[in-house]
Amino acid sequence: MKIRPAVPADVPALNQLVNSAYRGDSSRAGWTTEADLLEGIRTSEPALAAMIQKNNAVILVCEDDDQIEACVYLEQKGTVLYLGMLTVRPPLQGKGMGALMLQAAEDRARALDCAAIQMTVITERKILIDYYTRKGFVDTGERQPFPNDPAFGIPKIPLSFLVMEKKI
Repeated sequence: MKIRPAVPADVPALNQLVNSAYRGDSSRAGWTTEADLLEGIRTSEPALAAMIQKNNAVILVCEDDDQIEACVYLEQKGTVLYLGMLTVRPPLQGKGMGALMLQAAEDRARALDCAAIQMTVITERKILIDYYTRKGFVDTGERQPFPNDPAFGIPKIPLSFLVMEKKI
């Protein structure tokens, strides 16, 4: 397996990967599904292309035999590295690939002299919060509203984010 920065040609594969891991019936094959909380898509090709083009950000992909199996979005915000969209293909979840991507994020944070990695997690996603807690992230106590924007999905119930952080 190889981890590398995504390039524009990866956008269609990333779009398929992220949406299949978070939304719809395909997401139910893994434990990261948001299908019971949100309708609609998780991301789009234009959104992913914009993320790849940002100067202070990168999408790292993990590929095996030229197929993208996992990804993570990392954006430097001062001395903090924001982590989002950690995605592993549903049939491969639970096999250490998420931990591998988190390690790549930590390596990038160190290389950028960041003091911490932060992320937002939907408060209703207890299993995911527990996973990140086991990986050394802590709940900062900060809460943020879920965006009222169909580009992020349409909530089936009221949602909010909690902010988690890991010191580097």
